[in-house]
Parts: sequence; C-alpha cells; structure tokens
Amino acid sequence: MPATLHPKLRVAAVQAAPVFLDLDATIDKTIALMKEAAKQGAQLVAFPETWIPGYPWWIWLNSPAMGMQYVQRYNDNSLVVGSAEFQRLAQAARDIGIWMSTGYSERAGGSLYIAQALFDDQGRVVKTRRKLKPTHVERTVFGEGDGSDLAVMPTAIGNVGMLACWEHLQPLSKYAMYAQNEQVHIGAWPSFSLYRGAAHALGAEVNNAASQVYAVEGGCFVVAPCATVSKEMHAMLCTDDLQRQLLLEGGGFARIYGPDGASLGTPLGEKEEGLVLADIDLGTISLAKTAADPAGHYARPDVTRLLLNQTPGDRVVSQVPAGMAAPVAANEAVAAEPAVAMAE
Repeated sequence: MPATLHPKLRVAAVQAAPVFLDLDATIDKTIALMKEAAKQGAQLVAFPETWIPGYPWWIWLNSPAMGMQYVQRYNDNSLVVGSAEFQRLAQAARDIGIWMSTGYSERAGGSLYIAQALFDDQGRVVKTRRKLKPTHVERTVFGEGDGSDLAVMPTAIGNVGMLACWEHLQPLSKYAMYAQNEQVHIGAWPSFSLYRGAAHALGAEVNNAASQVYAVEGGCFVVAPCATVSKEMHAMLCTDDLQRQLLLEGGGFARIYGPDGASLGTPLGEKEEGLVLADIDLGTISLAKTAADPAGHYARPDVTRLLLNQTPGDRVVSQVPAGMAAPVAANEAVAAEPAVAMAE
C-alpha cells in the first residue's frame, strides 16, 4: 500500500505596518507582500490582526471622546466582505497562486468586527470569521463573533484554523479548535509595543509564549504574523510625551512554531518589515500527537468536556407564517410569481 501523502509547504508570517487608515493603499501593500512571499516560494502567507486598515491604537492612549476624531475614517476604511476591495484580495490570491489569510476590521451594517479571512490559491473564500470577544477597550470599537467562528477548515494544505490576539488566552476556545484536528493554525497579532515595561502581559514574551504553547497543546503548526507601528503611525497617534511612552514604534515579533514548540524560520528585528518563512511537513504532527492529543487519547471526557455551540448568532431571524408571502425589500424588484411560504 502506498504511504499517506502529507502536505509539505512553505509558509510566511508577515511583519509589517499597514498604510494606516487607508483601505486601498493597505490592499496595495498586501498584494505586494503576497507577491514577495510567492517569490520566496511560500504557498501560504498570513497577515496580522486588523491589518486592514490597522489596529485602532488610540483606544489605549486617551479618552473615548478624544478617539472620536478617528471613528468615521476608521469605519470608512474598514473592509466589507464581498465588496470590490474584498474581491481585489481574492483576485490577487488567484493571480499570484497563493493561499492567504488576512486580519481586517470588518464593516457590516453599522458595526465593526475584528475579522479574519482565508483565501485559497484559486481566489476562493475558504472562511471568514470574527473574534468572539474583543479584548478590554476593543469593545468600545468592535462587536462580537459567535460559535460558528470557532471553525477548522479541511483544505488541500491541511486542516486550517484562525484566531486573533488574546483568543489564544481563552482555554475553551483553544480546545474547541484542537478538537477539530487543526494542523495549520494562523494566530494573528497586532504590534507588541503597547505599555512596554508597565504591562508585561501585553508584551512579546508572553504573547509569543501563547503562540508557542498553542502549537504544543494543539500539536499543530502555528503561523503568527505580527504588525509593527510605523514612524508615521506613531507621529499621528502620539501627540504628547505620555502617549509616546505608552506606544512605541516597532513591536514586530512575527514567529512560526512547530508542533513540538520549536521556533521555525529567522525572526526579524522588531522595527523591520518583511516575512518570516519556514518549511513545514504536516506528517511530523503525528510525532507530537503520539505524546499528547488533548482531544483524543490524552483526554478524560468522563471528567471534563466542552460544550461547543456553533449556531450562527444572527441578529434578526425572519419567520414567514404559513400561507403568507415573504415581504419584498424596498430595493428589490417584485417577482413575477408570489413567494412560496415556508412552513414552520
């Protein structure tokens, strides 16, 4: 019998700053980095949390009232799923022939969400997801995801999952991903340059450790892109000495980890932009899982179990009573035939 073939691929974690608060220019930069990753042989490239149009750092630097100056611009430059800008990313993945995961601020109706999207090398959308619970003051900007966002997708390059930032400190969410036999995990992070020296939990040591532990716990490869704060961003956001102390330039600590926790690839300097690259072999996951499979032989379901509700959290659920025609939206043409009512 022929041996099972396990995907082997080169992956790239992006370490860079977006063109802050500029949707189109950041997409241009995204495509340029996708091309560079492909040029260096990568089959998968991953971008940081809220890469498009950048992380809203002002929420950590001043009062909500002072942050209102950014609100309209941030909303206007957030990405709408299915929009022309979104399709540019899909088309780029197809044209370049590369798998791509990106973080973005998603605009849906009147709300924003911390979101991630995975495109395959044919430009097809494999998955879009939202961060389940924005962290701390992020909740002044972003709404919440739901259980359908804890998903691992079987693909040609392995079982791929995505989480953002401190979702990697949520034990139950992590276990939900491990239980779906995740093989390639994309853990997207913002810059690690906030409150340095004053809040150790926000720094690179702790958060890269979270990515590393995720790899060991899940027995999977972790691609952890990390953004930087550019000089231009710093000058825009930090207008006094206190703010310049609270948020530093740089903060880029992109990493890739193997299922044994080994650091793969060559890290960049924290102010340096570029790619961390590594060649991975999914066949080696069995070595890690032989020692510890948290949702398999190393579990004790008779003692502890996880209840995972993956029902989408639809805000509005329309119900049409039997015998009634479905209402027609104001911007839709009236159909030639009456709508068929759905029985309860």
